[in-house]
Amino acid sequence: MAQRLQGRKVLITGGASGIGFETARLFLREGARVAILDLNPERLDQARTELDGCIAIPADVTLEAQVTQAVSEAIERLGGLDGVVNSAGISFWRSFDDITFAEWRQVLSVNLDGPFLVCKAAWAALKAAKVSTIVNVGSGAGLQPRRNFSAYCASKAGLVLFTKSLAMDGADAGIRANVVCPGIVMTPLVEKNLLVGGDREAAYERYISRNLMHRFGSPSEVADAIAFLSCTESSFMTGSALSLDGGSVFH
Repeated sequence: MAQRLQGRKVLITGGASGIGFETARLFLREGARVAILDLNPERLDQARTELDGCIAIPADVTLEAQVTQAVSEAIERLGGLDGVVNSAGISFWRSFDDITFAEWRQVLSVNLDGPFLVCKAAWAALKAAKVSTIVNVGSGAGLQPRRNFSAYCASKAGLVLFTKSLAMDGADAGIRANVVCPGIVMTPLVEKNLLVGGDREAAYERYISRNLMHRFGSPSEVADAIAFLSCTESSFMTGSALSLDGGSVFH
C-alpha cells in the first residue's frame, strides 16, 4: 500500500512523548521526513533512539528565539517544510479560587503562544511549499467547559479559533489548517493528573464516565487523525475542529 505521507517534510512539537511521539512514529512509517521539537532532553534522546531517521531538536516553544532557531534548523535539515503538527501542551487541575496568574500564564504560554510562535516561524516555508498542512492538537475542553480547568479550557478554545484564522490566512498560499480535539487520552500528562487527588481509580472512573465508549483514547488513535488531516485524504478540509472523544462533546 502506498505511503500516505511519502516525501513530506514535517515538524512535530512535543514529539518526544505522548501524542507527539506516536504521531512522529506514524509519520515516519507513512514515508515522511520528520523533525521533532521537545523541551525534555532525556525524552528527546530516547525518541532519537527509538524513531529511526527522526531529527530531534531541543526547544522551549514558549521562547521566541529558541523557536525561531529550532524551526530554522528543522527546515535546513529537512530540506524544506510542508507540514507542522503542534502537539506540545500542558495541563493541570486548579480551582479558580486557587489558580495563580503565573499558572494561568504558563498554560496559555505553552498551549497557545507556542503554536503561534511555531507557525509564525514556519509560515514562509509552508507558503513556499505551495501545498502544506498545519494540524494543531486541541482538546474537547476547548469545545465545552470543564470544572477547575479554566486556564486549559481558555488555551484550547483559543487554539480552535486560532486554527480557523490560520485556515483563512493561509488558503490562498495552499496552507490547510485544522485542529484535532481529543477527549481523554492516556498520556504521561494525563497519568500525572490521575494521581493528583490520591485516588487514581476513582479519577479514572470519573474520566471514562464522560464519554459514550467508557474508555480512554490512545495516542495512536489521535495520531491516526492527525495523519488523516495531513494527507490528501482530507484535501477538502480546512478550518475544521475534528472531535475525537468517544462521544463526550455531545453526550
